[in-house]
Amino acid sequence: MLSYQEIILRLVTSAILGGIVGLERERLEWAAGLRTHMLVCLGSALIMIVSSFGFADILTNPQAILDPSRVAAQVVSGIGFLGAGTILFFRQEIIRGLTTAASLWTMAGVGLAVGGGLYFAAFASTGLIVVILAVIKPWERRLFPRQKNLVTLLINRHETSLKKIEDLFQASGLTVKQLTLKQGHSPNKDYAQFELERSPSRETILTLVEQLQKVEGVQEIKA
Repeated sequence: MLSYQEIILRLVTSAILGGIVGLERERLEWAAGLRTHMLVCLGSALIMIVSSFGFADILTNPQAILDPSRVAAQVVSGIGFLGAGTILFFRQEIIRGLTTAASLWTMAGVGLAVGGGLYFAAFASTGLIVVILAVIKPWERRLFPRQKNLVTLLINRHETSLKKIEDLFQASGLTVKQLTLKQGHSPNKDYAQFELERSPSRETILTLVEQLQKVEGVQEIKA
């Protein structure tokens, strides 16, 4: 049986490691942030401790067989429901939260490692997780830039019409796939977000922006 000091050490260590990864997610204002990652890692460590040492009293029976890996396997599969809750389906082709779900699943593994006393593996994994989440992301954006197919306008609805603006898109050879309106900070001003069917060329966007600037009521353009 583990000593009280070792139990506390493992639980506190798991919470700290979970917090390190949670801080990176909290920085990006994800729903699963600091506390969620700490709880996932701490809970996994606790379950591993209980699985490994919580049934020591029944081992006096020669017919009893203890398999700690069974509980660990349930943690790995069971954490999926929490990860699924962080995945957001905005539209059919836009999914957000997969990385956060993966970090939660990985932190469950880190917690199991701490609960099993594998400190080096836990610390090394946490370091690698932070590198993957915080360091590799800027490189990924540089190597695989994603073209934007959104044009956002701040318009005065009393001075212009959405039909007139959409006609300008069509005149530029662009098809509006979806239009979203959001209320602005001032009365009579709204944010109109036009999602295009395809990503336009830079020349097409520049031409469109020049045309939109001439439209009365269009106060801000973001493309």
